Amino acid sequence: MQKKGIQKTLLFLAVTFLLSWPMAFGYLAAAGMSYSLSFLLMGTLYMFTPALAAIIVQKVVFKEKVLVPLGVSFRLNRWFLAALMLPPFLAVVATAVGLLFPGIRVTLDPATANIFEFFGRVFPEERVEALRRSVATLPIHPVLLTLLGGTIAGATVNAVAGFGEELGWRGLLQNELAPLGFWKSSWVIGYVWGLWHIPFIVYGHNYPGHPLAGIFMMTLWTILFAPLIGYMRLRADSVVAAAIMHGSLNGTAMAPALMTRGGDSLTVGVMGIAGISVLVVLNALLYRFGKTDFRHNQFLQQVQRHADQLYR
Repeated sequence: MQKKGIQKTLLFLAVTFLLSWPMAFGYLAAAGMSYSLSFLLMGTLYMFTPALAAIIVQKVVFKEKVLVPLGVSFRLNRWFLAALMLPPFLAVVATAVGLLFPGIRVTLDPATANIFEFFGRVFPEERVEALRRSVATLPIHPVLLTLLGGTIAGATVNAVAGFGEELGWRGLLQNELAPLGFWKSSWVIGYVWGLWHIPFIVYGHNYPGHPLAGIFMMTLWTILFAPLIGYMRLRADSVVAAAIMHGSLNGTAMAPALMTRGGDSLTVGVMGIAGISVLVVLNALLYRFGKTDFRHNQFLQQVQRHADQLYR
């Protein structure tokens, strides 16, 4: 990596964590994992800190353009659809893999599903019971609503929030780490991405009841997911596709918890061992069939062209 790339990377990471961690730790220490409106607002602001850091570093500090160099493009192609559909596919397959574990079984009654054990750790009992009653009145099984609604949200409102992260992770950071090669740069981004989630993991999000093991699991998960979403960014030639994939993931990840019983957040679901096992297989398929070196070299040449035009 060139000296400038190292400087931009370190400055971006410093600004991102300085904007995000104090805000999240401060809020969670005062209010806890409440899932209130204020928590939703704080979480949304948190998701936009990588984008804000990318703009500060790219535009304010280094006086460079943001949109084209960081891959902001709305020219649709088939890889946008692939990015949208991979997360619900992951949710379905992770559900099936989870059923191979001892003590895990399907439940057609959503009121008895794992999701309510999760809710019981963060919501008062009366609120959990109200949610059970609400689910019982739905015209179709909530897992179908989650998969369908979460996928639609992934292409719309969730994509906006996902863009708040992806302009940083798959925009600036993937650009600056490109000289490391596809796999190494993806793993570094995944590692940083996982650590960035620490405030929420410590206070019970994603892995309730497992604050320390959850940090390890989350970081492992993001390391394994990073090559997949990074590859989508390359093939779509747009960080917007990565934002859509991120939004679709956030919208559909809870689907397994709506139709399974048994296990816990470390074992079942998209973020558990079941989902991690699926990611391992998908990474192996990507390594074997994705022509990642060829695609990454094209991307690296594109990054270099933008740099040459800047200093021409």
